[in-house]
Amino acid sequence: MDVSIIIVSWNTRDILRNCLKSVYEQTKNITFEVILIDNASSDGTAEMVRNEFPHVNLIKNSQNRGFAAANNQGMKIARGKYILLLNPDTIILNAAINKTLVFAEQNPEAGVIGCQAFWPDGRRQNTCFKFPSLKLVAIASLCFFRMAKPFHIPLLHPDRYLNYDFNLQHDVDIVAGCFFLIRKNVIEKVGMFDEQFFMYGEEAEWCYRIQKAGWRIRYFPDAHIVHIYGASSSQVQDDARINVRRGNLLFLHKTKGPLTAWIANLFMTVGVLFRMPFWLIRDLWDTVANKKLPPIWKKRFKIIIFHNRGLFWPSWL
Repeated sequence: MDVSIIIVSWNTRDILRNCLKSVYEQTKNITFEVILIDNASSDGTAEMVRNEFPHVNLIKNSQNRGFAAANNQGMKIARGKYILLLNPDTIILNAAINKTLVFAEQNPEAGVIGCQAFWPDGRRQNTCFKFPSLKLVAIASLCFFRMAKPFHIPLLHPDRYLNYDFNLQHDVDIVAGCFFLIRKNVIEKVGMFDEQFFMYGEEAEWCYRIQKAGWRIRYFPDAHIVHIYGASSSQVQDDARINVRRGNLLFLHKTKGPLTAWIANLFMTVGVLFRMPFWLIRDLWDTVANKKLPPIWKKRFKIIIFHNRGLFWPSWL
């Protein structure tokens, strides 16, 4: 078996159908299996897969086990020389899986390989990141307008490779889990995902262990996919925001120690508190215009509670 393709899905039936179609249409002349882990979807995902893609190895969980644990379920039964973690909100283009396997065979020092991803409108999507650090957390927390287009400068985005030409190959710290090819012998040496991560941060911690074990993390631009992004997480945006923050803190706790993680949480707490007056003004304006209080306040209070708990007890653990 050349490659085992593992997809974790949660309430993504319709876009998953398109993903699976693209896998079978674009992947030829290699031996592969598709393992789908359904994390207790309520939209008929499992029934669709059974009826339309009977060759898929379907595992249906009775509860949502999260991204890391569900992928580990698939890896435990995978038979391929390579394992490809693929998100259900992706579309395979230009024989991307075949091309990545050829590249992997030619570059045995690459333990993990990621591809070039595009938004549905054709813009390139960022899928390469640097490891979380205190500097990153401080800038992200304290620079209010970092995400505005005029401020897309490398100094304010230490987590990204903004100076790179992404039409060329590069060694990076992390490639995104939407298309994450890893050698099975790497997994046998470093282990699988750390299941303390529910969603977000697990790729960073895994890539950190893989690099420490001597392999390179490689970005390969000749393989293309479309990535819709956030098909599952957008259904639970408040929990997703907390999990992004929790993932960064948990990574720092595991790689740099509890004091570093606590200081990072302090930066995040201060950043949230500084933003509260601006949120209040904007939401009051929206209340006057729409005659009701925007529900986003509930989400913001959940973030504030999460970080304040972390000051007295490590809530990211």
